[in-house]
Formats: sequence, C-alpha cells, structure tokens
Amino acid sequence: MEEITAPPRFRQGSGRLCLDYLRTLRYRGTPRATEELADPAALMAWVRQCGPAVEGPRSAPGPGPADVLAARALREAAYTLVTAAVAAGAAVAPAPAVRARLNRAAAADVPVPHLAPDGAVRHRAEDPVRAVLALVARDALDLVASPALLPRVHACASPTCGALFLDHSRPGTRRWCSMDTCGNQSKKSSFRSAGRR
Repeated sequence: MEEITAPPRFRQGSGRLCLDYLRTLRYRGTPRATEELADPAALMAWVRQCGPAVEGPRSAPGPGPADVLAARALREAAYTLVTAAVAAGAAVAPAPAVRARLNRAAAADVPVPHLAPDGAVRHRAEDPVRAVLALVARDALDLVASPALLPRVHACASPTCGALFLDHSRPGTRRWCSMDTCGNQSKKSSFRSAGRR
C-alpha cells in the first residue's frame, strides 16, 4: 500500500531561507493577510519543514507563546531590513531596534552537523527553534550585504500574493514567486478577460 504524505504546510522556493520565512505572513499587504505562525505548534512545524533537520535534547521544551511572538518580531525585522535594502539597492542602516533584534537572533548557536553511526550527516542544537531562527537572521544579513543579489530580489507581480523571491533566472526578469501558483493564476485571469471581450 502506498503511503500518502501530507502536502507541505508552508510555502518554500523563494530562493533564500530568510525569504521563505518572510512568507509566513501569507498575502502580506493584502486584505487576505494570514498569520501562519499562529501558535507554538506552527512555529515548530515551520522549523521542521524549512530548516535543516535538527535534533535537540529529549528534555528540551518546545517553543512557547513568547517564542512565537519573538519569531514574528524577527520576521518583521528581517522584512524591514530586506525591503529597505532592496529599495536602496544597497545595505542600509536600519532602526536600532531592528538591528538589535537581528543581531541578537544571528548571535545564537546554529545547528551543528555531526556524523551519525549510519553515515548520515545530521544536525544538533540545544534549542532547535532558536538555532534555525539564527540561520534565518544570518541569511537576511548576508542577503542585504550582497550587492549582486539585491537587484534580483523581487516582489511577486500578483496583486494578491505579497511574497518576495530571489530571481535566479538568467535574464533576471521573473515576475512571479511561483509559476505554478501565481503565474498560472495570472495567465488564467488574463485568458478569462480576453474571452469576455
């Protein structure tokens, strides 16, 4: 019997871990804006789906409500930093609170790789959630300090999406965060509009 797996809960494929994390406020800037980091279970699910597979001590407590609030605040700080750098085309000096939040998160211990007895490489961290969020913060800092990449960070052309993505296409003219979702929806909409004429 074939095992049925659930579809991924969170959107990925933006081209950078930090940009995937920004997508946890889905449909940002639209009336349909939806908070995907709604509770500790959702935060843990994002870490498991989008970060490296991280093992923690069996006795380590999972994230709590305060961790969720801190994770959302980190996301908004990263969003502020990335969008300001993209608009300026270069790294910018963010507000002290934004800088402090990102620096604090980036300073946390990151997952450490180790070789398991079966030969597989796994990652360990005392606090898997904090460790993966440190990777997110470091990725955001690296992205805004990369002048060659900033011009390739685009907002999805779909007026109902709000996601940012890193355009890896050769000409750098990609319009949608995903051709499978936003791109196809736009083409269907255009086709229906043309059919009504």
